[in-house]
Amino acid sequence: MALSRMRRVAAVAAAAVLSLSACSTGATGEEGGNSSASEASDSFPVTIEHVYGETTIESAPERVATIAWSNAETALALGVVPVGMPIIGYGGNEQGTIPWIDEALEELDAPIGSENAPAQYSETDGIAFDDVAATNPDVILAAYSGLSQEDYDKLSKIAPVVAYPDAPWGTSWQDTATMIGKALGMSSEADKLVADTEQSIKDAAAEHPELEGKTFIYGNLAKGASSVYTALDNRPKFLTELGMVQAPIVDENTPEDTFYIPWADEDANQLDSDVFVTWVADDEAAASIASDPLLSQIPAVKNGGLVADSNAERVFSVSGINVLSVPYALENVVPMIAEAAAASDSAK
Repeated sequence: MALSRMRRVAAVAAAAVLSLSACSTGATGEEGGNSSASEASDSFPVTIEHVYGETTIESAPERVATIAWSNAETALALGVVPVGMPIIGYGGNEQGTIPWIDEALEELDAPIGSENAPAQYSETDGIAFDDVAATNPDVILAAYSGLSQEDYDKLSKIAPVVAYPDAPWGTSWQDTATMIGKALGMSSEADKLVADTEQSIKDAAAEHPELEGKTFIYGNLAKGASSVYTALDNRPKFLTELGMVQAPIVDENTPEDTFYIPWADEDANQLDSDVFVTWVADDEAAASIASDPLLSQIPAVKNGGLVADSNAERVFSVSGINVLSVPYALENVVPMIAEAAAASDSAK
């Protein structure tokens, strides 16, 4: 089911993009890729504004490197195989990828292990500057990231960098797509992907009317180390797009340009919402929430509105959400949230 929906929404859209642009980078060991400036829809040079100023890309990139989450997936959705991309740690498979990445790479004849596959580098200890440089990129995509000024300056010595627009880790999946589309000379293709993906979310919301108007909190419930995500983060943004409403308690306690806030267990009872979505380390951690003397006081925990997910693949599909992962999230995550919303209704 998940793969079929992915093909309908993401892979099909990517194939349409390919038919329009035929834009794809080559294998990492090649001096150039398969694309050329004439294959891009937009004219170059293009200038992209971001938090650290402006980046001008003189010609259509043929060697595209990415860092952080979502940027590689967005390029793949546009039919562009990066020459380098990060290993997916949390939620990743033994290849250091995730199903929607693997499917896109297969569609583009660049599966991991093949000669056309991207180089992969670990970001466990931060940005792998040397590994990124080794891919000899024409551009580095970091539209969704938390780049510091120092990071940006270092990467800019390697190639032009597309940094995030305003706040670290605050770029919407839509803005990530449009910024990357512009950087690759594929603005119209990116706009189509965004429109198609937004429609798929609207369709999913229509299939689950129990979500409409329900209040939610998205966070991480862990004894002594709980936190909640703010409206800046893509997790709450996604639930809002489904017709849900972030609980006022979160907005009332959110500092500017912050994507999450710590929350004391002693104040857990203040986290009032119809639904509470949390990622947890494992099933044992999920089960412990209901028996914890403080966390169990959260209204959604008491009313059956808790979604405590220990499946890292599902969690990652929303945490690092992008045009390629949305179909998976709609198929695998949204039904769980809808079930919790219905249970919360029943408890009233």
